[in-house]
Amino acid sequence: MLTVDFEQLAVAPGERVLDMGCGAGRHAFECLRRGARVVALDSDEIELKSTAAVMAAMDEAGEVPPGGAGWPVKAGALELPFRDGSFERVIAAEVLEHIPDDLQAMTELARVLAPGGRLAVTVPNRLPELVNWLLSAEYHERPGGHVRVYRRSALEAHLREAGLSVVARHHVHGLHSPYWWLKCIVGVSNETHVLVRLYHALLVHDIVHGSRLVRAVDRLLSPLIGKSLVVYAEHAP
Repeated sequence: MLTVDFEQLAVAPGERVLDMGCGAGRHAFECLRRGARVVALDSDEIELKSTAAVMAAMDEAGEVPPGGAGWPVKAGALELPFRDGSFERVIAAEVLEHIPDDLQAMTELARVLAPGGRLAVTVPNRLPELVNWLLSAEYHERPGGHVRVYRRSALEAHLREAGLSVVARHHVHGLHSPYWWLKCIVGVSNETHVLVRLYHALLVHDIVHGSRLVRAVDRLLSPLIGKSLVVYAEHAP
């Protein structure tokens, strides 16, 4: 399920896109489907191999429009191996909360963003995230876990400090917050609990089949308890 709104990001065919901290590649794949030239960057080699395999399979299946292409790149967020202004679109989805020096990471994202380009940053929304931290130490103390809970004002201040101007924002995944609260209650690593399995099945069914009722409930809840905050920014004039 996508966190970034591609109507807001407005990826066009042939544009250069960086998906920084791509993870399993969900946003990189969507950019590829739109005919972009996508760099899927992550420091996890296993994730990158899986992402590269899916991108190759998409190409073989004819799912990539002419001119579209994808490349996996192994690198860290604090020193991106690209020239200034290399990308018209940049995505950093659910990654900054893992990075101690997030301002440096945002400065690097701003550096590689081309003039007139647009950046989409997503982080856990403050209220639902605070509930997770209160319910479970395991949630944020695991290796590679979250190192901070963002205030929207602080995130946007960092983006401005990096030389960017915030142009839009919204919240998404209203149904995902209760799922994580449940996992924090029964144990973050407990995938066999009956309530966890039932809730997970509901989310998967929604992703696969797009139930109108479930989508409507999610849209209703997202402004209130959306799991993720999404902020869009451009170079400050």
